[in-house]
Parts: sequence; C-alpha cells; structure tokens
Amino acid sequence: MVDRALKSIDGGQELDRDEATRTIFQRIGVFLSDNRLGPDPVNYAFAYRVMIDPVGPLAKAVAALTDGGVRLTKRDIMALGGDVGNAPVPSVTPVAEADRKSGEGLVAQTQMQVEGFQDLVMAMRSETRDFGRDLAAKADAIRESSGGDASEAVMRITTAMLDRVQSAESQLEAATREASDLRAKLEEARDNARRDPLTDLPNRRAFEECYAEHLAKGDAMCLAVCDIDRFKLVNDGFGHAVGDRVLKAIADVLAAECEGHMVARYGGEEFVVLFAGVEMATARDLLEGARALVAKKRYRLRESDEPLGEVTFSAGLTAAGPGEEVGEAFVRADRLLYTAKADGRNQLKMG
Repeated sequence: MVDRALKSIDGGQELDRDEATRTIFQRIGVFLSDNRLGPDPVNYAFAYRVMIDPVGPLAKAVAALTDGGVRLTKRDIMALGGDVGNAPVPSVTPVAEADRKSGEGLVAQTQMQVEGFQDLVMAMRSETRDFGRDLAAKADAIRESSGGDASEAVMRITTAMLDRVQSAESQLEAATREASDLRAKLEEARDNARRDPLTDLPNRRAFEECYAEHLAKGDAMCLAVCDIDRFKLVNDGFGHAVGDRVLKAIADVLAAECEGHMVARYGGEEFVVLFAGVEMATARDLLEGARALVAKKRYRLRESDEPLGEVTFSAGLTAAGPGEEVGEAFVRADRLLYTAKADGRNQLKMG
C-alpha cells in the first residue's frame, strides 16, 4: 500500500521501498510536530494511517477538524479511532462531514429566510405607505366637503387610523433595518467560515471550493503547495507569537506576488496557490518571484531588533489534468514539495 500511495510523477514509476519508507516517516514526524503530539504508539499509529492514504476517509476527517490551522487533540484522535490500532473509520468522516454541511446548510437556509423576510417587510412598508397617503387624502376630502357631528366622528376615526398606519410604517422601517443588518452579519459569517483568522487568507475549504468551480468550468489549472522551511525552529527558538508573524509575512508576499490567483493557508505552515487559466511557465515565474523575495528578506524581532535568521519556503508545482479532482493534484504537488525539501529546501520543483 505504501508503494501504491507513493508513485512518482515521471513515467508513473514507483519509488523504491527505502525512499517510500523515508517519505512516510518524514511526513509522520511533520504531522506529529504540527499538532504538538508526542511520538507515543497511539499517536504514531494514527499518523501512519493518515499519511498512508492522504485522500482517504480518515485523512479527510482530520482535514475537516484541522481546517484553518487548528491542531488535533488527544480527544480528537480517540474520537477518530486512535485507540483501536488499524481498525477502519466507518462513520466518523460521514458524521463530521454531515455536521459541517448541516451547519453550512443552516446558515444558507437562515440567510434565505432573512432575505425573504426583508422582501416581505419592504413590500408591507410600500403598501402601508400608499394606504396612509390614500387615507390622508380621504380625510382632507371629508374635512372639506362635510360638516356636523357625523363628519367629526368620521374624522376622529380616520385620524386614529392614520396615526396607527404611521406608527406601523415606523415599526416596519425599523424591522427593515434590522433585517438588513442581520443579512450583512450572515454574509460576514459565511465569509469568515472560509477565511483563516491569522493570515486573513482563504482557508482550505475556500480553496477546495474554488478548485471545484474551475473544474466544473473546465478551466486549465496549476496547483502549488508551499511549506515554510524549518518552521519548527522558529517556533521553538522564538515562540509561537513570532512564528505567527512569520506566517503572516509569507502569506502577504504570496498574496501580493500571485495577485489575481487563489492563495490560501492550507494548514499549519503550509500554503496552496491555485493558478487558473495560465501556463505552467507563468505560474512558475510568479511562484519563483515570491520564493526569491522571501529568501532575500532579513527578518528581525520587533522587540529587540535581533535577527531572526533566514526564512525560506519550498514548493511543488503541478498542472491539474482534465477532470482531475483536487486531492489527486494536491498529492502530486505535495510529493514535489518534499522532493524540494530533500534536495536542500528553498526551491521549487515542477512536475
């Protein structure tokens, strides 16, 4: 299964067993480090099951839980079957996916209801305003053409009705404002669900949705996976607050240099870039520009002006085949990324 999961791009040849083992071992170590999990047997076995089938149901369940850079906990691992060795995961992923879709569906349904309510209130406001105008006109006509006690009684009733109409119109106006505010907040909530709070980039969910949209339209796509080199040394040496600043700085460079294309934080120190409608050469030049710019910068701690040291990233870039799902293209780009890491880091590999 290791051999099947780790085929290279060139000619579809399988990697030799030693290289496959090293790659799996390296990815398990990165996975445990990213989630701050100790290398105990349960964690190691769980990481192995995720790495051996990166597009399988367990990997998808982990991706859903860690969306936006969230780290796994021991409880998450146990919930996903981490205490039962190599047992399959029959229901966790469908349930987690169902919960996520249910939440998204609830937001969408609520937004539709708010929009419908807003339209209804606006129609009621219009009808009430028109009725109030007609009623006021009729009251003026009665006042001019009639006299006596009867007309005074009619005028009192008409005036009271007019006051109620004006009051109702005022209340409907307030309800319209509230509906507009709620609609705006719902739209903001839907956007936030697809955005990484640290870097303000789109998150993994937004990236996968963008890929699916381009795939449905038949657009040509190139996909890049980028990973900060030796990021653990930054966190361990300077603290996670400094690590967060580094993530934000590199996110800003990628977004600026690849402007017009989807740049997203995939999780941890990993970013993805989706180039749609451009050739591989163009995607390569944009990504190389970002890589070179990051490598050229010399970062310092703002508190002490102490040099942070060299910060670089490595990347793997591949062209998505016609009709190819995001998982397949991602795995291929991810393998190229690890080749770049193995060959010395701070470089881009294409395939």
